[in-house]
Amino acid sequence: MAKPNYSFEKRQRELAKKKKKEEKEAEKRARRAAPGTDAPTAAEEPGDQPDTDVVDAADRPDDGEVGGGEPVEREQP
Repeated sequence: MAKPNYSFEKRQRELAKKKKKEEKEAEKRARRAAPGTDAPTAAEEPGDQPDTDVVDAADRPDDGEVGGGEPVEREQP
């Protein structure tokens, strides 16, 4: 019985993943270039929506609460 060629299988998976990614990017470019078509926009697709609940640390006001401010130095074991 022949031994499986794992390198070949891995390369095929990588090529399939790359092709799918390129197709997805081409679709996005086409949607941006032709607005007003029946295709859903990026905002309508659930996977592409930005997470609006997350607040960046730089955007938060410094109110003096615990956990904010300058980093605390800790002893190394």
